[in-house]
Amino acid sequence: MTQRNHYLFVCANRRPDGSPKGSCAAAGSVELAAALKDEIGRRGLHRTEVRPCTSSCLDVCWAGPVIAVEPDGYFYGHVAASDVPEIVDALVAGARVERLVIAPEGFDEPTAKARRAT
Repeated sequence: MTQRNHYLFVCANRRPDGSPKGSCAAAGSVELAAALKDEIGRRGLHRTEVRPCTSSCLDVCWAGPVIAVEPDGYFYGHVAASDVPEIVDALVAGARVERLVIAPEGFDEPTAKARRAT
């Protein structure tokens, strides 16, 4: 197996129902990870180009489901399974889906919540 060009770490952390932080798993990240694996496999990218993996908490719970894209060093937030084809298209094109990228101020929970409210 060769090293892939990209690794997609999908937070699959689950907290108890009603937890104030929420959890990516409760927001659909397990299904999201499965959809990524299916799409990447269907396109034949899984052996050389992209490896989707699940991870524990990535510390941006308010933006879940979250994907960390490495080695590129950015995060996608509020990702839905319907976003998967666009995400894979962007990876193939050497681009990213800007509408899903968490901006630097989005990593600070109070700032992120204030921006969403406007």
